[in-house]
Amino acid sequence: MSDETGLPASFELAWGVRARPTKGPKRALSLERVVAAGVAVASAEGIGAVSMNRVAKELGMSAMSLYRYVASKDELLALMVDAALGEVPDVSAEDGWRAGLERWAWAEIGAYRRNLWVLQVPVNGPPVTPNQIAFLEQGLRCLSGTPLEPYEKLAVILTLTSYTRSWAMLSSQIDSAMKAGDPTALEALTNYGNILRAVTDPAAFPALHEVLAAGVFDDAEEGELDQDFVFGLARLMDGFEVLVRSRA
Repeated sequence: MSDETGLPASFELAWGVRARPTKGPKRALSLERVVAAGVAVASAEGIGAVSMNRVAKELGMSAMSLYRYVASKDELLALMVDAALGEVPDVSAEDGWRAGLERWAWAEIGAYRRNLWVLQVPVNGPPVTPNQIAFLEQGLRCLSGTPLEPYEKLAVILTLTSYTRSWAMLSSQIDSAMKAGDPTALEALTNYGNILRAVTDPAAFPALHEVLAAGVFDDAEEGELDQDFVFGLARLMDGFEVLVRSRA
């Protein structure tokens, strides 16, 4: 850990606040290559396959050589997540904070869906890597013209990112079950309404059967999860709008 930043040396390198070594023999690797190899393994084989030995094998090097760049697997995973998120798109809020935040939410869930293994990496603390902080900055900029207090702006972003992450995880798990061809999962997904009608008593579950009678669970269409995400996102925005207006 650096005394100045409190961050591991690899994180400081990612931020560009630590000078790269220039003395001694030329190194065969770089932090970027190590992280890229980790991402390649996770994308091809899943996060469970990622280890220092496996990443080293991907690079044709020994595991010990990786420790010159990252001190632990946890450091490597954090940098892999940051690299997978990629460069943050511009979601400038010239058309209003609400539209900007909606673009921000879609950009974040899109990044998760392109790299579903990211959702399996444990969250061990607040974000401190460059792309994650850039995402935070973009979200806060959307709220820069509102009368919200700074802590309220941060709370809005934390609430929104929790929502996008949970929906990305839910949709990825359902998608994995469909692709795996699990007959139990497929039956539950395609015949959910009839299953609930068969196992529940209308007298005991009257509210549920009102929904069932309306056919809400019948004839589910592809993309329905995205429709539900849009609905929930709009309701969150409605709540944020009430807060913004109350501060005006």
